[in-house]
Amino acid sequence: MWVLLPPSEGKAEGSTGAPVDLGALSLPGLTAARERMLAELTGLCSGDPEKAREVLGLSEGLRGEVARNAALRAAPARPAGEIYTGVLYDALGLASLSTAARRRARASLLVFSGLWGVVRVTDRIPGYRCPAGVRLPGTGTPAAFWRGPLAEVLPGEVGRGPVLDLRSAAYAAMWRPDTETARRTVTVRVLLSQVVNGTERRSVVSHFNKATKGQLLRSLLEAGPLPRTPAKLTGALRDLGWRVEENAPGRLDVVITDVTR
Repeated sequence: MWVLLPPSEGKAEGSTGAPVDLGALSLPGLTAARERMLAELTGLCSGDPEKAREVLGLSEGLRGEVARNAALRAAPARPAGEIYTGVLYDALGLASLSTAARRRARASLLVFSGLWGVVRVTDRIPGYRCPAGVRLPGTGTPAAFWRGPLAEVLPGEVGRGPVLDLRSAAYAAMWRPDTETARRTVTVRVLLSQVVNGTERRSVVSHFNKATKGQLLRSLLEAGPLPRTPAKLTGALRDLGWRVEENAPGRLDVVITDVTR
């Protein structure tokens, strides 16, 4: 099974270590596109920091992110699973998974990135700031830039088996599964169910959407070998205690009533 994840806006520092080696990253078919995007981002941030801050939509308090982007080629790198922080990754808790679950995570998780395209959690990268929806002067939006390269590389990467798509909308726009892959892709929407005056009301959640997806993925990774078909994936989630409803083929609603689960 393959799991498609968004990155997090917040990222840890690389601390110490060697800088990123583009040639050593997974999916080597993306190397040329990564080099172009890296040159675009570092050139913008080193050449005109004020323009870069505006382009990246950063507040005055986040001005330091521009300087960090400018120094990406020399910045210390560490595994992407340690770089990405935030609600989903906190709930997933990669570092605290069992040995077997960490092995499954290394084999199945693919993280989408405005800068790198797609990386595995073991790929060594520095912290950066490049949301998929920003419009860079030379390459345009990362979401549009990556569609061509990912369309060439990803179908061969995901191979057979179910695809669990947990990406947010901006990162889902970077790659739409082809017809064959779409047949085995499952997307997840998280709904909060509350009873008001005796009537159930459901609403889409944001913060708890990310937390729930992280918890759901953690429970799958810890449960044992990952499901081999979309139907078995739905059954596995139910067996793990999740309230799951199919609202359309390949589209699951995970209904929660307790936002602290």
